Amino acid sequence: MKHILFTCLLCLSLVPVFGQKTAEEIKAEMGPKKDSIAAIQGRVNALQAELDALPGWKIGAFGTIGGSISEFNNWFAQGIPNNSSGNIGFTVNAFANLQQEKFFWRNAANVNLAWVKLDDEDDPTDDSGFREATDVFNISSLYGRKLSEKFAISALAEYRTTLLSNVNNPGYLDLGIGATWTPIPDLVVVIHPLNYNFVFSDEDTIFESSAGAKIVADYTRKIGAISFKSNLSMFQSYEDGDLSNWTWTNSFAYTLWKVIGVGFDFGLRNNRQETLNFVQNLAPTPDPDATFDSIDNELQTYWTLGLSYTF
Repeated sequence: MKHILFTCLLCLSLVPVFGQKTAEEIKAEMGPKKDSIAAIQGRVNALQAELDALPGWKIGAFGTIGGSISEFNNWFAQGIPNNSSGNIGFTVNAFANLQQEKFFWRNAANVNLAWVKLDDEDDPTDDSGFREATDVFNISSLYGRKLSEKFAISALAEYRTTLLSNVNNPGYLDLGIGATWTPIPDLVVVIHPLNYNFVFSDEDTIFESSAGAKIVADYTRKIGAISFKSNLSMFQSYEDGDLSNWTWTNSFAYTLWKVIGVGFDFGLRNNRQETLNFVQNLAPTPDPDATFDSIDNELQTYWTLGLSYTF
């Protein structure tokens, strides 16, 4: 009886040893499962592409909200020991696209607004309120008559300005016709050699309207929990290179829970007219004698990081 009991206990003590898997064995089992998940995701993406290509309206939006507040009292290690500060900003990217057998109509809007404040509580003369920091507003409408599945004769209207201050001063309106190439449902490339760039501004000695070529490339897509949009808008003036400009904006959103996630936006712009207007009229030490040739046309940039909300 003792021998039988001893044998049973020995077998039970050996079961965990021989039943436990090694890290290499677990990784070997995970490999095929990862391949299966990738294959399933590939089929889902293919079905989503077919769904996006179906006729009818496709409407959607996503955005980013970021902000922070802080207050310091007697924090003498910094130059302003008593202060309250904060910043808040949000971005909205919205689209409404109509796809039909013989034509398409794509509409998009991008809004990026932000405010900042720094209240020096020891200085009663400083500005204690929020001030405009980022101010971007852009809407566009593209109509195309299809020549084939990938090429169309098209007309574009695009308007961009600021909303918080100097509304339509300056404001830019592009109207033009040409061709549109859609190699895949999510990518749209617009080439309009016949385009007129209307510029609205009180400072008519700097801002001028002109004819030129318009090029737009827009990529908007949602893959699983990731939504992103990249838009490049360029105008090349036929009259003077100083009247040309381009803007490239990018928005990313990763959903963590339901419709809430993390968002990141950044933009780049090159516009000599805006730079000259700033140097002549808006800089801390304006230079009224500045010209296009004398200014340093620095690249304009912005970025926002915060919570995202997907509609």
